[in-house]
Amino acid sequence: MLRKDPREEVIEAWYIDDDSNENPSLPYHKEPKEVVSLDQLAELGILTWKLDADNYETDEELNKIREARGYTYMDCICNNEQVPNYEEMNKRIYEEHLHSDDETRYCVDGSGYLDVRDVEDKWIRIWLKKGAMIVLPAGIYHRASLDFNSYIKLVRLFAGNPVWTPHNRPNDDLQARKEYVEKFLIQ
Repeated sequence: MLRKDPREEVIEAWYIDDDSNENPSLPYHKEPKEVVSLDQLAELGILTWKLDADNYETDEELNKIREARGYTYMDCICNNEQVPNYEEMNKRIYEEHLHSDDETRYCVDGSGYLDVRDVEDKWIRIWLKKGAMIVLPAGIYHRASLDFNSYIKLVRLFAGNPVWTPHNRPNDDLQARKEYVEKFLIQ
């Protein structure tokens, strides 16, 4: 009997329509639902783990990942309706953008969405739940939103000094984007 991948308990992914912008907190499943596997995400350069979110501050598995990937900086942020400038911040993170560095997020409470573009430039919605850790590679176009729970607590990890600079689309001339396209999108 095949054992279910434990990451599937905290990470789900599916295709959504391009015109699913009215309320970013909705799942926007296509009919019929088009599931995206963790292997398909990996083909886009996306790394995933299921970790012990209740003990993230002392988790040995997280420490091993931090050491292996060179993550020297870690902080924790919350997004919910009590955050100052809540509406403005959520509009900003839902704008399609990329970063020059990997974006590493670890959901230690709540849940939310990351949307990424596939090889054909179609949107994939990734639902992160408590215990999910994900790395979006530098240069991948993406956006983020809260789900219907309107609450997420994330650990952010960086190699070296943290860089949060978003480069809104289009930004195909950015070196990180060129490298991403070369490595993951050119067949």
